[in-house]
Amino acid sequence: MRRLLLGDEAIALSAIHSGISGVYAYPGTPSTEITEFIQQQQQSAPGSPRIFCKWCTNEKTAMEAALGMSYMGKRAMVCMKHVGMNVAADAFVNSAMTGTNGGLVVVAADDPSMHSSQNEQDSRFYGKFAMIPVFEPSSQQEAYDMVRDAFDFSEKRKIPVLLRITTRMAHSRAEVETGEERGQNGISFPDNPRQWILLPANSRVRNDRLVEEQAVFENDAALDPRNRFIPGKNKEMAVVACGIAYNYLMENYPQGSPYGILKISRYPIPGKLVDQMAGEGIKKILVLEEGQPVVEELIRGMVHSDIEIVGRLTGALPRTGELSPDCVRTALGLEPLQAHASDNIVVPRPPALCQGCGHRDMYAALNEVAAEYENSRIFSDIGCYTLGALPPFRAIHSCVDMGASITMAKGAADAGQHPSFAVIGDSTFTHSGITGLLDCVNSNANVVIIISDNLTTAMTGGQDSAGTGRLESICKGIGVDPAHIRVVVPLPKNMEEIKRTLREEVEYNGVSVVIPRRECIQTFKRHARENKKNKQ
Repeated sequence: MRRLLLGDEAIALSAIHSGISGVYAYPGTPSTEITEFIQQQQQSAPGSPRIFCKWCTNEKTAMEAALGMSYMGKRAMVCMKHVGMNVAADAFVNSAMTGTNGGLVVVAADDPSMHSSQNEQDSRFYGKFAMIPVFEPSSQQEAYDMVRDAFDFSEKRKIPVLLRITTRMAHSRAEVETGEERGQNGISFPDNPRQWILLPANSRVRNDRLVEEQAVFENDAALDPRNRFIPGKNKEMAVVACGIAYNYLMENYPQGSPYGILKISRYPIPGKLVDQMAGEGIKKILVLEEGQPVVEELIRGMVHSDIEIVGRLTGALPRTGELSPDCVRTALGLEPLQAHASDNIVVPRPPALCQGCGHRDMYAALNEVAAEYENSRIFSDIGCYTLGALPPFRAIHSCVDMGASITMAKGAADAGQHPSFAVIGDSTFTHSGITGLLDCVNSNANVVIIISDNLTTAMTGGQDSAGTGRLESICKGIGVDPAHIRVVVPLPKNMEEIKRTLREEVEYNGVSVVIPRRECIQTFKRHARENKKNKQ
């Protein structure tokens, strides 16, 4: 059966067809649609085998829950964007030591050019660091096929697999030929349960085994038909094309490349294929890869020094940002394509908070109160409200990572800053802010923490938020004085009340939590449409 699918949807459908029992994820562009697709499929086919597919509090809890499902012999998938790998890293790296029982595939969606991210991190480094095999599809069809193979490989070799994709792969469509659906695994326990107890005595044995298995993983990669060397007639150069970069290469050579091509869709890099390419008598190797120069650096140590290696490190390709057919064309020494007049008439549209958004009213009040104090500082977090950095508000002074608003505000207060505000969303608070609040309580930090609660994970499309309906209880349970847990409704008519509340909490010497609560305007509209439809 052929279907037109996004890369994310191809991965999700393949996971269903591979017999997964659970998908664990925290929303993060460009990975969100994988879990959403599985959720939609479950809703539209209630009689199909049950797949656990609820959103997790963060990527670490997702990785650990999937590892628990793998322990039980069932197949599980974990989905996150690249910066989520940092949150999941402790469990991810140690999953190489425990190994797997049921197949376990971790999908990391990288975001070169930072379309919706704070860095250009390359998740292939995590695979190399953890000594976990990495699969990197070059097309939606490969993405579908690779997921099935990755689950089989994970169970055969008892190791997790990292599936690395990028924004263009995740969010572009192509026809995909789908296969038969297999059933879910039954419950079974690991053959070697000691391997799952990472005491030093057990881990030393497992670590030695994992190092030995690298040669096995590399040989498996060399035997994968998606990794292959295609000889060329022109021996002046060969091209290494990784993942989606292979498509950009072939767009420039629709009739076939004159140069030899080493196509890489799976890691560790197969040394046998690198040797085959270098043995062609070539003088130069051009490395095309999305993200950081991971392969370019590795190949420098794998081939004879007489062969010139060029790529992102040498300036043959841009050092940052996404690859494109045009920049690949330049690196190949081809004449640039003629630009169309329409290419330069698109007016930039910077993002902005939605009209009617509660964050707008929160920032309007906060800016006014903050201006009443000399050198007040507002530390923000990751979410829609980060747009408070832009006009017309220009409200925030920092945004670093999930949860950093609270801990940075605490550190600033520890240094003597007053007032020290933290702005964090409800979903980000439960993701990574709770522990920071506990630090504040334990040292009685003089901070005002604003949990801007729009009752959803709005930035990624309105998924469920883990703390909805429980924020006050969480703050009280951590130890915040209930008298200084204040809830307001961010509306223009309540502006004086909001400002008065903020002023009162700034003057309190201790931990204050102010919760402006109003539903996201986008989910409000969606729910209104759904209610209207249900009444008809």
